[in-house]
Amino acid sequence: MYTLRRLAAAALSVLSLALPASAQTPTEITVGTLENGTVSWELETIKARGLDTANGFALKILPLAGNPATQVAMQGGEVDTIVSDLLWVAQQRGAGADFVFLPYSTSVGGLMVGKDSPVQTLADLDGKQIGIAGGPVDKSWLILRAWSMRPDSPTGGKDIGAMTTQVFGAPPMIQNALDSGEVAAAINFWHFQAKMEAAGARQILDINDAARDLGLDPATPLLGYVLRESWIKEHPNAARGLARASAEAKAILAKDDAAWDALRPIMNAKDDAQFTALRDGWRAGIPASQKVDAAAAQKMFSVIAGLGGQELTGGLTELPQGMFWSGD
Repeated sequence: MYTLRRLAAAALSVLSLALPASAQTPTEITVGTLENGTVSWELETIKARGLDTANGFALKILPLAGNPATQVAMQGGEVDTIVSDLLWVAQQRGAGADFVFLPYSTSVGGLMVGKDSPVQTLADLDGKQIGIAGGPVDKSWLILRAWSMRPDSPTGGKDIGAMTTQVFGAPPMIQNALDSGEVAAAINFWHFQAKMEAAGARQILDINDAARDLGLDPATPLLGYVLRESWIKEHPNAARGLARASAEAKAILAKDDAAWDALRPIMNAKDDAQFTALRDGWRAGIPASQKVDAAAAQKMFSVIAGLGGQELTGGLTELPQGMFWSGD
């Protein structure tokens, strides 16, 4: 018996040595994200449903203070991935970083006015103030400007940027400015827009509709997970596992209302109307696929780069080759 036990122990030891490391200890993936930001809704779903371990990795969430902090953490190697803007990834890759982009969301905002506003079209904003979150190179604002310069737009082809005065600020400030009447209209990040709509604000132009009129594809994802090609090569199974877990979490959140009830404590929704608007807005941004149409993305880039200039593009004239990764 003693000999048999020793033989069994030796066999288990050999088997353990033969197993790949990933089968013993899942690769940890650290995601830098805003505390209680909208990305955390997907990440918490991955953890709660065990989608990380089921896909061969261990998810670690690192809360950070703001979008610039997440980008600095990614550049400094403090995290394995973040969710960021397609154009930021393009700038970094163009400057030599080996960053790639895995689609996360297609959500964009719209042009909002107060619930009692007489404004119906862009023409009614002539001489008035528009509040814009994200700064003068905000993509929704640039698409709106490009759309306004079409001859058949309500402005008769005039640039809405020249017809109005812009107030730039953080999303809560822009929301308050519209509520107080300081600005006649506002473009805000989609989740703040959802809260604005829940409070009675009215959308007079959907940026997706404007994009379609410009011949752009609104299905082009503007937000994505940022990963290093070198990291993917070192951890291919974990990287593919993250892509699968993201897709699986989205499939759950797309249809399962109970999954949203579990997230409600971290959604900062002050009432049922806000909660529903936030849930539906997030669902609307789920990409149809993790594959990106590079030609459609380039067309989107060309339109907004024409107005955004050096500050937006970092000197790029085209999106860098190889920047899109689909988890394959």
